[in-house]
Amino acid sequence: MSPPLLSRTVFLAGATGAIGAPLTRLLLRAGHRVVGTTRTPAKAEALRELGAEPIVVDVFERDALIAAAVAARPEIVIHQLTDLPPALDQARMAEFVPRNARIRREGTANLVAAAVAAGAQRIIAQSIAWVYAPGPLPHTETAPLNHGAEGPGAVSVQGVIALEDAVLQAPIEGVVLRYGYLYGPGTGSDNPRRPMSLHVDAAAQAALLAIDRGRPGAYNVAETSAGLSTARALDELGWRADFRLPA
Repeated sequence: MSPPLLSRTVFLAGATGAIGAPLTRLLLRAGHRVVGTTRTPAKAEALRELGAEPIVVDVFERDALIAAAVAARPEIVIHQLTDLPPALDQARMAEFVPRNARIRREGTANLVAAAVAAGAQRIIAQSIAWVYAPGPLPHTETAPLNHGAEGPGAVSVQGVIALEDAVLQAPIEGVVLRYGYLYGPGTGSDNPRRPMSLHVDAAAQAALLAIDRGRPGAYNVAETSAGLSTARALDELGWRADFRLPA
């Protein structure tokens, strides 16, 4: 892998998740210093063995999170936090939706505050690509999100809108990666299950590239489909949907 434009200190929230785990490996291989958060001491040890500097902290503990970020002094903060069922088990998804939305609302606000307090230059956050309002296809990043969503999905949509508002309106550079439907290790599926899919390794690569590339704003990140334009990620980030980490 080519070296980064600059070696950075990266504060990675959610460093052991489905995207956080391959992203930790990518960041370390690229020569960055990785300060990774987790909520459990056992996972902290796994991060340490990879070469990252683990911090056990809960994103809802605002003061502790800010103190951890200030101590790390990162140039870049990356938000890959979720609260979803193991292997993205669809049978349990409904019970996790409100919890995941809370991370997007409250957790993101706390993480933005931590990034600003630490003097970070840029915050990069995980969003999703299937919350656009109905309209002409393919959806580009300038299309409106579905502010009028109703029913069970409305909780998720409102959480996404809160996350994106917090990141894109922050007083530092904000980048939102609107990921497609994930597959690969940690997701319960080794293959795409629907259009607009995305392998976790390719999702991680987009976050790595966004450290040094691309203007602030939103980027659709998914495999080719009729419903979504990913031209901006391809052009500005140099992202590749077929990227995979070496075995």
